Amino acid sequence: MLRQPTMLHRYLLLLATVLTLHPALPGQRWTAAAIETASQQQLALALAELREFVALPNDGKIAEQRAANGAWFVNALERRQLRAQTLVVNSIPFVFAEQVYHPGAPTVLFYCQLDGQPADPQAWDQADPFQVTLKAPGPDGSWTTLDWSHLATGYAPEWRLFGRSTSDSKGPALALLHALDVLLAAGETPRFNVRIIGDLQEEISSPELPSLVAEYPDLLAAAYLVVMDGTRHVSNLPTLTFGARGIATANLRVFGPAQPMHSGQYGNFVPNPVFRLSKLIAGMKDDDGRVLIPGWYDGITLSEADKALLNAVPENADSIARAVGIARPERVGETYQESLQYPTLNVRGLRAAYVGNAARTIIPDEAIAMFDIRLVPESDGARLLGLLEAYIREQGYHLLTDEPTLADRHQYDKLAQFNGKVSYAAYRTELASPIGNWLRAASVRTFGAEPVLMRTTGGSQPIAPFIQALGLPAVSVRIPNPDNNIHAPNENLRLGNFLEGIRTCLGILTEPVN
Repeated sequence: MLRQPTMLHRYLLLLATVLTLHPALPGQRWTAAAIETASQQQLALALAELREFVALPNDGKIAEQRAANGAWFVNALERRQLRAQTLVVNSIPFVFAEQVYHPGAPTVLFYCQLDGQPADPQAWDQADPFQVTLKAPGPDGSWTTLDWSHLATGYAPEWRLFGRSTSDSKGPALALLHALDVLLAAGETPRFNVRIIGDLQEEISSPELPSLVAEYPDLLAAAYLVVMDGTRHVSNLPTLTFGARGIATANLRVFGPAQPMHSGQYGNFVPNPVFRLSKLIAGMKDDDGRVLIPGWYDGITLSEADKALLNAVPENADSIARAVGIARPERVGETYQESLQYPTLNVRGLRAAYVGNAARTIIPDEAIAMFDIRLVPESDGARLLGLLEAYIREQGYHLLTDEPTLADRHQYDKLAQFNGKVSYAAYRTELASPIGNWLRAASVRTFGAEPVLMRTTGGSQPIAPFIQALGLPAVSVRIPNPDNNIHAPNENLRLGNFLEGIRTCLGILTEPVN
């Protein structure tokens, strides 16, 4: 059982912060040096609270875990003098908080993801994925567990904090809160008014977020939306990302015989649905990875100016290919950044019959493929799902929405079930925009150099409802290291990135909004 700190303990921690920081900062301009010093002094408190927060399992599909994480975050916000509450939409809670620091000044809405992927303890290199473990890298790529007492005498930026949701995305959320702690301890406040929305179901596509935005437009109104989610560019330099792809999913079941058949007695007579599904999938793409379904890339053009902007990102496609362990990348775009500007078609899962020690000599009764489609602003998810369905029909398949009847099986040679849905759309904000200029200025002041500016990220974020309904320009502030194993065993957050995350947020909070 995690021991909760007492109110006295919290008061003493806050008092210690005030006594440490207050003499150095009143009247001092928030220069890069001042931000770095204050963030370093805050790090120990931030680590303690990160360990406490991560200790709460946070599967967004489990009501008890949603409630526990939401209550914890409400309490954490209230300790920062924010007015916090839980907004319930169709039985799903969201955490909302606000504070007016400067009446009449602009308001910035911060989006924080509070849920995470499930974790299988047996797949992790530690006993409990929800107990943050401090580890140091070895020269051979191995990791050595460190006792937390090592932090009493200093730290190394390359040490890692292993635990589910350290990177995605409790670490970024707490970086924001501890940057606010630094300001409050110094007797100061952010240069603008603050609103925060905490999402407890981001990992399952935030199904109730559009309803939340529709029901509470006044509460969520702001000048800008800052998304505290997502991984940095592969260079691990400070990164601002101005868009994210949307996502649609589809399931395809190709039916064979009514029940599995003996492959000796019925081989060469009963069609195998695995071969039929494989042929369907193989016809969807060419050898360069380009989708062959007509109309898939309609409406997408990249001007020379667009390409110049994309290729200004400091990366090398060959180096990325080596890092991920492939000999040759696909050729959807001329570069990695260009490839992110097109919708994808991905097989995210396959299932048929049995493998390994359970393998048996049968012709299976069905073969299943699950797809995801990453969307860009120029592509419509419903249209792409329609194109995918039309392609399957054109290959001679009769498509069902329910289980096939015996009459269906007798009538149709090629029989399948297809369904799909659009979770949310893509979004993109112009780089040369007021929010972009504001965040770039904060980053330059904090780190002394321009951040990496990415037109879009390959992943998806449920931000489109804010833009579509409220007209909010959105930019994602990236904190975690790119090699962080998010969604996988041994998710981690580089200690240096967590510290730079606090610095990043402190720079933002002290940058006035024009």
